[in-house]
Parts: sequence; C-alpha cells; structure tokens
Amino acid sequence: MPSLPAIARRHTDLADDDIEWLQRILADWQIIADLSFADLVLWLPDRAGTGYWAGGQMRPTTGPTAYVDDIVGSFLALGRRPLVDAAYTQGRIAREGDPEWRDEVPVRVEAIPVRRGDRVIAVIARNTNLLGVRTPSRLEINYLETAGDLTKMIASGHFPAPGQRSDHADSPRVGDGFLRVDAAGRVVYASPNALSVYRKLGLTGDLAGHLLTDLTRELVPPRKRPDEETLSAVLGARSHRDTEIGSGDIALIVRAIPLRPDGEHIGGLILLRDVTDLRRRDRELITKDATIREIHHRVKNNLQTVAALLRLQARRIDSEEATAALEEAVRRVGSIAIVHETLSQAVEAAVDFDEIADRLARLVTDVGLAPVRVRREGRFGMLDSEQATPLAMVLTELLQNAVEHGYPHDGSTPDEAGEIVLAAQRRGSQLEVTIDDDGLGLPDGFELDSSPSLGLSIVKTLVESELGGHLTLGASPAGGTRAELSIPLD
Repeated sequence: MPSLPAIARRHTDLADDDIEWLQRILADWQIIADLSFADLVLWLPDRAGTGYWAGGQMRPTTGPTAYVDDIVGSFLALGRRPLVDAAYTQGRIAREGDPEWRDEVPVRVEAIPVRRGDRVIAVIARNTNLLGVRTPSRLEINYLETAGDLTKMIASGHFPAPGQRSDHADSPRVGDGFLRVDAAGRVVYASPNALSVYRKLGLTGDLAGHLLTDLTRELVPPRKRPDEETLSAVLGARSHRDTEIGSGDIALIVRAIPLRPDGEHIGGLILLRDVTDLRRRDRELITKDATIREIHHRVKNNLQTVAALLRLQARRIDSEEATAALEEAVRRVGSIAIVHETLSQAVEAAVDFDEIADRLARLVTDVGLAPVRVRREGRFGMLDSEQATPLAMVLTELLQNAVEHGYPHDGSTPDEAGEIVLAAQRRGSQLEVTIDDDGLGLPDGFELDSSPSLGLSIVKTLVESELGGHLTLGASPAGGTRAELSIPLD
C-alpha cells in the first residue's frame, strides 16, 4: 500500500510542509474515527484538478466499517462526490444530502476541509455506516460532540497543534478511558472506564463536577505525579501533552487534547489508560535483563578463574608437551570468557562480533612466539550469543594455528612481521569468513579429515555441528594457508 508522502508527491502539488501537516493529522485520527463511529478517508487534490487521490484511510474500533476494501491510492473523479467537491472549493464542512448506498449498506457522508493557514490542502470524508446507528447513549453523545469539535478545528486550521503527538508508545485510546472537561478543567463527563481508572486511585463517588487537577492532587502523592506545570496543563486540557501518574502500584497515562472549535478554548478531551500491568512487565523484563547480564558476568569471572588455575598448573609441570596443552586450554577458555564479558555489557541478546574478533586477534598475537600481526577486513556485524561463542572458539583455534605452524619460531625473520588477514562478509543469509596468512603453508599431503590436530578437530566439530556451516583449508594467494568458513545466519 503506498504511503501518504508517495501519493502526494506523485499526484499532487502539495509542498513538504503541507504533507507534514497531513501526516500529523493521520498520526492521531484514530481518535476522531473512534469518537465519530465512522470511517475516515483523506482525499488529496490532483495536480491536474480532475479529482482527488485517497491518501489515507482509518476504520473505527467503536462501530461497523463503511468500507470493506482498502481504497488508499485510488482516484475519485471530480463530480463523483459533490460533498467532497464542496468542502474543497468552498472551505466548509459539507454534510447535506441523502445517505449513499454501498453494498446494500446506507452510509452517511460528511466532508471536512483540511485547512492549513489560509488554504484548504485536502478533504477528510467521514463515512458512517447507518446500520450500526442506534439511539445514542450519553457516552455516544459525548463522543459525537467531541468529534464534532475536532472536525471544526480541522476545518479552521486549529488541528493538529504543535507537540500533540504522544511520546508514549502505549498512548491511551478512546475506549481506555474518556473524559471531557470544560474551560476551567472541571469534569463534564466521564466514561465508565475512566471512572474505573480513578476508582483504582482511591476515588469514591462520581468524577463529574470535580476539578480534575485538584482531585488528582488529592489522590496521587507528589512523588508519583509530574511537576505542577505539566499536571495542570494536561489535566486542565490546556495543551496537547501527555504524562504518566500513579499511586502505589497503579500507573496511568493521561493525554489531553484542548478543544477550540471556533478558535476559543472551550475545554478539552482527556484520555486515560491504566498501564499498571505494562509497567509491571517492563520492570520484570528489566530485572530479567539485569539478571542475565549478571550471569554472563559471573560466568566470565569463573572462566577467568579456571584459566588462571590452568596457567598455574602449567607452570608447575616439567613436561613441555603438557605445558603447551594447558596453554592451549587457557586460550580456549579465554575466548569463551571474552564472549561472556561482551554479553554482560550488552543490552540485547546479540553482540557486536567485530569487537570480539579484534580482541581474539590481540589475545593470539600477544602470546605468540613469532612476530605476526592480524588485520581485519569487512564486518561480522551483530551475532546471536548462541553463534558468537562457538565462532569465537573457531577463530581462536584457526588464528593460533596460523601463528604457531605458519611462521618460524627461531627468530629467523625478526625484521619483518608476518601478516594474517581476517576477512568477513555477509552474503544474504550467509556469513563468509576467510583467514589468510603469508606463512609457510600447509604440509605436503595435508588432509583436514585425517589431521591428528586436536585444535582442527575442535574447529571442524564446532563449524559443522554447532554453527551448521562448512570449513575448507587450502593454499592462500599470499603464499601461506587459507581457511574458509561459510556459516548460515540465524
């Protein structure tokens, strides 16, 4: 489905500021659709003057829809909807005429000009499915009255207003809790859901007749409410803002939309939402996240302790072969510890593996006997922790093999350090990794499957079993050895 900016730029002469104005209306027009019990369609004037393009559509959650199909991107020729033509050319709300029939459903249409400054830049058609209309209750009368005030504000250019968008992703909806206050901030009407929300704060009796700001001060302790300026502005419905308040274990989001249908402040619409359960889940997630990071931190510490014990043991053994084996074990444990250290500092479950790869390269070259440097090319990017741990061990083994077996350790090349190039590239859903060294190369007749090396056996097992990938070893263009990894990404 094409977006409003795409439709506007393709078919109209609307400026970027006009499009932004319309987008701000669309950001909040679910409220108007719900208050109106009607579908809303935004019609944009074609640059050739032959009709209008549907730039947006919103269905109500409070009543039956008048449009079964989506019509965004469709064209409406001039003369097909006289009310839309009248609203655009005359700059007035047009609602006269008989209902239209669509698929055997009577639909009442009202056309609202969208004014910005001294120009009408679009038209909103309000389409009410009359099969869902019944004798209105007091709630529905207040909904419709408020919707009428908002449509007048659109027609006069007073809606939208700067700063009216909510900063909360869980901003309240009409059905969560509806309040209407007068110009003094006194409650004129409260929906049953709004009343229930205030009952949770400790209210006894009705909301109607109370100054909402004063009542809230009585029910909510100072530490659980915002500053006085914000509290008065929102609960008095004097500005397009929202805030969060609470009492004890109760948390509410309160949002205000001032009503100025004729340019003069007459009161406001206030929406309430009880977000107690959402905040409780947020706290649980934060606690679980902190616990997971603490576990990674402790695992890292334990692994470092194990590595230190193995290092002490290696110093007490006279056998060079046993010492070398323990030192290899220290490096393997250290590579896993690096992953857990990174995870203990990360907010997400994925880690930036480029940082891990660089640390592993320094770990291997710092303890190597040959003068070798490792240069990384490309990016590994973010990897899931389940992939990061085995891949870290694989890289440690391959880099260690390159340093140990690819370069002489007798000091015969002291003036020229060897170079290992670690390259990573993502190709679609695959991670391609190559390790090229300019060392001595593989011995004659080398076969990976029949190699007695414990390190290569670990690498092959991890790549094929843990990572589900493929490993090949061969000659490098630099004259040494090349290891190639192909790993599917989650």
